Amino acid sequence: MSYLKTSGIVIKEVNTGEADRIITVFSKNKGKISALAKGARRPKSHLVAGTQLLCYSEFVLFKGKDMYSVNSCDVIESFYDIRNDLERLTYAAHMIDIVNDVILENQPASRLLQLFLNSLYMLSKTDKLPLQIVRIFEIRLLSTIGYAPWVSSCTECGSTLFDSMHFSFLKCGFLCTKCVEKDKGALRISEGAAKALNYIVHSKMNNLFSFEVSENVLEELGKVSQRYMKDRLEKNYNKLDFIKTLSV
Repeated sequence: MSYLKTSGIVIKEVNTGEADRIITVFSKNKGKISALAKGARRPKSHLVAGTQLLCYSEFVLFKGKDMYSVNSCDVIESFYDIRNDLERLTYAAHMIDIVNDVILENQPASRLLQLFLNSLYMLSKTDKLPLQIVRIFEIRLLSTIGYAPWVSSCTECGSTLFDSMHFSFLKCGFLCTKCVEKDKGALRISEGAAKALNYIVHSKMNNLFSFEVSENVLEELGKVSQRYMKDRLEKNYNKLDFIKTLSV
């Protein structure tokens, strides 16, 4: 028998049969893993808690012919505060969509897992604006998977005057006022947005969320991250549109 012991977070669950559940786990050791949790939907099952969406658990998995089976799971963090709040759950679902698209089967992605877990912790346990958490997550995720924009200086002349920067989606980074003719479609950004982008891309993980921005800067970060993500991942992510309906 071949067993795998790994920590991981459930990023997808599908009910099957009378009481079973097929889960997709973003695991520490193997990246994306699909596993069958037999009887997990029965109230008294020892698998019921740890196999729910967004549960971060310690799993023991048995490797079958087609997929893993969940032998046992012990909950490390349930992120119940997210699952019990529609708005927070929507922000988390947006992040889950992106994670599902960029992680691969049997390909460890420990830095992405740490980023995802830290983002969920900030969403669940702090009073930071959820939208700011998500924008930081988007930009840092793209940087982690190899799409880091050049945000230390102008991509053309090396100028570090952050008060005169544009973000070029063509050049994948900053262009100063003198060099913006290289891409006349570049987006003018404020000094605050330029500094925030530089911080998000280059800061240490444990300090990633330790700053605040104004509403205007957050709006600028959204314009950059949404388009940059669409260009790099070739997909529109629209779950956050639902947030607008909650305030109507």
